[in-house]
Amino acid sequence: MLPVRAGTPYLPWQDPREATRLLRYALHRQGFTHTYQSNGNGMSVLSVLTELTVWCKDGSFVWDEEGATVTHPIDDPVGAAQRIAARYRHPEASQESHSPTDSVREHTA
Repeated sequence: MLPVRAGTPYLPWQDPREATRLLRYALHRQGFTHTYQSNGNGMSVLSVLTELTVWCKDGSFVWDEEGATVTHPIDDPVGAAQRIAARYRHPEASQESHSPTDSVREHTA
């Protein structure tokens, strides 16, 4: 691990757990309120929908769209959430009235 100099800002996307947490919150703002996060072994996984799981590893968010692997830089969780919402938005998602605090579950391995 490299030493951090005093005054260096904390960069949350260097930690997959924190980057995925930020993506999870950005997705909640897009209407994806039932998510499940699991962390361990230097990576984090976010289950968003039955057909969508996002991996956070090696500096990227990674998911599958119609058989193609999509990557997005982890320093842009809001952009990743917007990209996911544009592809996976379901009409009923905007009608759900669940609180993110009621549906957020995080598991640490």
